[in-house]
Amino acid sequence: MPPGPARTGTPRYAVASPVDLVIMVAMAEYSYLVLSLPRGTTRDAARRILTEHAEHGGWEIDRLRLYPDGRRRIRLRRKVIRAVRTF
Repeated sequence: MPPGPARTGTPRYAVASPVDLVIMVAMAEYSYLVLSLPRGTTRDAARRILTEHAEHGGWEIDRLRLYPDGRRRIRLRRKVIRAVRTF
């Protein structure tokens, strides 16, 4: 096998295709809010709390976990909108 190029210690990285670059740029940035509801919270009360956050704060459910003892851990997210300066 013929010898390859001399190794200089700097790693070579794969070049991303234009499609990959478009996907990486198009991804949205989110802020997160974690709510912990105690086990005595009813389903209706949890719904009302989440509805308030959605309607007035623009939050949406990212992840909800209901534990065996009845407590809930809810992660909400909303899109971060950066203001762009116009001239």
